[in-house]
Amino acid sequence: MKFHNLSSQYRSLQKEINQAVTQVLQSGHFSEGNEISRFESQFANTHLSPYCIALNSGTSALHTILKSLDITSGHQVIVPTNTCFPTVEAIYMTGAQPLLVDCEPDYYNIDPGQIESVINENTKAIVAVHLYGQPAQMDKIRNIADKHNLLLIEDCSQAHLASFNGTMVGNFGIASAFSFYPTKNLGAFGEGGAVVTNDASLNNKIRAFKNHGSSTKNVHEFIGHNYRMDSIQAAILSVKLKHLQKWTERRRKNAQHYLELLADCHEIVLPATHPKSFHVYHQFVIRVQKRDQLQQFLQRQGIETAIHYPIPCHLQPALSHLGYRKGSFPIAEMLVNQILSLPVAEHLTHPDIGYICDRIKKFYHK
Repeated sequence: MKFHNLSSQYRSLQKEINQAVTQVLQSGHFSEGNEISRFESQFANTHLSPYCIALNSGTSALHTILKSLDITSGHQVIVPTNTCFPTVEAIYMTGAQPLLVDCEPDYYNIDPGQIESVINENTKAIVAVHLYGQPAQMDKIRNIADKHNLLLIEDCSQAHLASFNGTMVGNFGIASAFSFYPTKNLGAFGEGGAVVTNDASLNNKIRAFKNHGSSTKNVHEFIGHNYRMDSIQAAILSVKLKHLQKWTERRRKNAQHYLELLADCHEIVLPATHPKSFHVYHQFVIRVQKRDQLQQFLQRQGIETAIHYPIPCHLQPALSHLGYRKGSFPIAEMLVNQILSLPVAEHLTHPDIGYICDRIKKFYHK
């Protein structure tokens, strides 16, 4: 049973996608064409924001936000250690230093109660990551950012359509980064990303930055980068965006089925949802004992699983110079030895979920 089934997803939309790609090929406009502006408008409307800038990856999106906010050498940016490494990587690409913070034991996002302890005179921003599709506690985090006059940025790479306390992610901070990596809830057929913002001035600066620092042809106001999305990816994303709400509901129903069927399996800690969160389940992450043995057992039963992420950022070799060591962030370190992501995407049926749960119970009760 596949963890992702992107070929099946393509087959379900084959006629629409082929037509959209053919139109781009026939137009001859492969970069910065009408498909880009069309997708930007659609995605901005979907996330209830006035501005969306399409880019070539989620990492580019976060880097562009940080650079456009003048985050640079000598600055520090608060970020959770329990996140995908590109979140931290984008901070380094500006010359700034990440200030890592442990995660909550229940929801696995950055722990708001630990943020203020690392703030100092060089701290300029907080990056709140909505991990696994569940929003971070944005009310508490925004209060901290406001109190200390810090920029608030959201990493929404795994949280398309998620919301916290009725507000859709991407609307809490000055800007937010989205990823359209193929396995995301909304994925391109290649790389892709976007920035969403409510700030008109920042929108203009990011548009210039992604285009070599140019908002007028042949005039380069500052040093930027080539972070443009290509038109074929935008056309594909526009097709898939129409189905995102339906796919999200399927993920949520699959997650609910897991929660019901595994409720009596006491060897498992099921994912908790914050009462203010609308969780979109980019991943369905359980905590288990004998994790590696269970994963191997499920693989033999034809069930693919994954671990997101096996090494927290503070223990990555690339960050060894920061001086963190084992024991620095005990919650994150505890989680990485227990977490296991079960397949939850829209291609799965309730019988599929039933089979997976039956196999898990068989492993623990044999």
